[in-house]
Amino acid sequence: MSQTAFDLAYDELRARWPTSTEERDVDTPYGRTRVHVYGPVDGAPLVLLHGGSATGLVWFANAPALGRRHRIHAVDILGDAGRTDRSGGTPLKTADDLTAWLDALLDGLGLTRTHLCGHSYGAWLAVRYALHAPPRVDRLALLDPTQVFAGFRPGYLLRALPLLIRPTQARAAAFLEWETAGTNPDETWQRLYALAATVPGRKLITGRRPRVTDLRMPVLVLLAEDSRAHHPEKVSDRASRALPKGKVVVMPGATHHSLPLTAPQQLNEHLTAFLG
Repeated sequence: MSQTAFDLAYDELRARWPTSTEERDVDTPYGRTRVHVYGPVDGAPLVLLHGGSATGLVWFANAPALGRRHRIHAVDILGDAGRTDRSGGTPLKTADDLTAWLDALLDGLGLTRTHLCGHSYGAWLAVRYALHAPPRVDRLALLDPTQVFAGFRPGYLLRALPLLIRPTQARAAAFLEWETAGTNPDETWQRLYALAATVPGRKLITGRRPRVTDLRMPVLVLLAEDSRAHHPEKVSDRASRALPKGKVVVMPGATHHSLPLTAPQQLNEHLTAFLG
């Protein structure tokens, strides 16, 4: 089978990961899931859930530092672009299906407990899973979470509308350039993000905002100071009031989509300190 432009960009970004990174394809009732695994075998497990269109490869700038102590499992989320195979499995229809998929994925990875970190849409999914199966989540890290503490800015949704109606690489690239202005995210990743819009069959399952006041594990919320997805001040205030074991940190100069790649050393230091 000939490779698509998305496949070529995916392989190019995959090459940025440490050479000892393993590729695992885990069978679940909903489809075979690609997971990038790095770090010491006896390290504390850490599952990473990316934002929409970002793929599990977006953590390439974080893996070397986080993988010193932790066994990283960076997931290509089911329903999004990536190497996760949706064919042949039970179709995802609801948010409950997503948590059932994560249950099966953790079982397949042999993880009875793990630290969980998500960015954007991945943070929403991480919160839902932590509420669904709290005994399996030791610590929860949320990077500029969307639809968790507050809704999207109307202006952000307005900018995204053309991309949602008729997704193209050019529209995705323009939207990303607008939101990440001034931060200069990695060019290979930007190309992969834009090409994700052209992948057929993408379907991100969404749902209502989770009840964050029910979270009982330690939670770190890292917010992008210049996020255009929502109002960081509002999110910070609500997170501080809602989380009994929460810590909120604002990353200076970061935007919503650039966050995992903006000043990765600072981001890695915050995550490493929180995860212990």
